[in-house]
Amino acid sequence: MERTTQVIGQSSAFLDTLERASRAAALDRPVLVIGERGTGKELVAERLHRLSPRWDQPLVIMNCAALPETLIEAELFGHEAGAFTGATRARAGRFEEADKGTLFLDELGTLSMAAQDRLLRAVEYGEITRIGSSRPIRVDVRIVAATNEHLPDKVDRHQFRADLLDRLSFEVVTIPPLRARPGDVMVLAEHFGRRMASEIGWDDWPGFGPEATDALTQYRWPGNVRELRNVVERAVYRWERDGPIEQIEIDPFDSPYRPRGRGAGSMNAQRRDQAAAEPVEAEAPVAVDAVPVLDGADFKTRVSQFEKTLLQRAMAEHRFNQRATADGLGLTYDQLRHALRRHGMLGN
Repeated sequence: MERTTQVIGQSSAFLDTLERASRAAALDRPVLVIGERGTGKELVAERLHRLSPRWDQPLVIMNCAALPETLIEAELFGHEAGAFTGATRARAGRFEEADKGTLFLDELGTLSMAAQDRLLRAVEYGEITRIGSSRPIRVDVRIVAATNEHLPDKVDRHQFRADLLDRLSFEVVTIPPLRARPGDVMVLAEHFGRRMASEIGWDDWPGFGPEATDALTQYRWPGNVRELRNVVERAVYRWERDGPIEQIEIDPFDSPYRPRGRGAGSMNAQRRDQAAAEPVEAEAPVAVDAVPVLDGADFKTRVSQFEKTLLQRAMAEHRFNQRATADGLGLTYDQLRHALRRHGMLGN
């Protein structure tokens, strides 16, 4: 299994996580990897396998959320011919494929209770039984599981077996989100940027300018490393000027032409119907003194001046923190930066 993605980072929180995973790798015990989407759970699972005594045996990966509940057990444990409709021949499951190696179960929290029962027996006794068979099969498999959920909460809600969680959580490796690794943002951005520049045939790597660096480091990255990679690669391939990259688009869906969608249309229709049925009240008058008056100025100029005044007041209220100002005005960070640039309010 060859990887083009590397585990990259230098923050203490991230290095501590890698150290814990490396120490657990040598032990032939189950490991539970916890982390938000895009943090690299599968990469940590591969590290656990590659640093273990099983490194030269199979690493089998199964996403538990990718299959319907009716097929999960057959995929994990295999089935005999005729076990169910469509099973025309016997098939080995993921446990048999991973024999002597490692089985990585991603999205563990989505397993049904029935599949959890069978998984518990496989983990405890090292035995599985194919669907449609009564003959147990011995397997020697190390389990590494991953989830972005807090499984003890699911246990409290009777959605996950407590005994299975106890069995799988010999060691728990929790990957910090990217917002807890601020020093790694530009390290990762430089890595992804250089690789993308090479892919599209650039002769050299110009790096990121101060405006792009500011945008990358101030964003909270809910999608973590995966989102950062997409943003950086998109910025590189779109950049057509000389010098460092300055334009960063965080949200690729941010457009004045984006469709409203059925939900919004239905809601608007609902509001119109409700408004028609209710008595109409007079609207509150607009405070005229709140709008700057420019003698002889046309409508467009007055609107522009009002917008600039609004931005100045909002920036002052939020102590010139652009992220907080954007949130206060109901704008994305990129929209605020565009507005500030339009009014010449960004420093050089």
